Amino acid sequence: MTIIVDGFDGLKARIGQHLGYSDWLEATQDRINMFADATSDHQWIHVDVERAKSGPFGGPIAHGYLTLSLVTPLWTEMIEVRGITMGVNYGLNRVRFPAPLPAGAKIRLGATLAALTEVPGGVEALVDAVIESDAGAKPVCVAQVVYRYYA
Repeated sequence: MTIIVDGFDGLKARIGQHLGYSDWLEATQDRINMFADATSDHQWIHVDVERAKSGPFGGPIAHGYLTLSLVTPLWTEMIEVRGITMGVNYGLNRVRFPAPLPAGAKIRLGATLAALTEVPGGVEALVDAVIESDAGAKPVCVAQVVYRYYA
């Protein structure tokens, strides 16, 4: 369910709150292969299904950066900030991949609005993001994401 936030004041009211979860999204082998093509990262643990079965993870796994790249679309599915002209992905403060993401597993984003500061023309939001998988107890990605929203 998408949370509707009304402008900067609505964001300020959510500081420190866990904002819930996105819907589940499957990390298909096709998605992994397309990411490999887009980034020229064709390491066998990602794209060679037969070889990966005898590898350290028992099958192919998604690229960590593929998992990270899904934070923003899952975030924008979770929250809609109204009364702004633009929102941009401004960067990351830290990222870790505590567990592999097996091909075919499903992921979802859980997020907390950690902080909000004013910047010229808008605000900067720090979002503590955790991507969990239905394939294991440990998260597959934890990151502090920086978004900027402009009036």
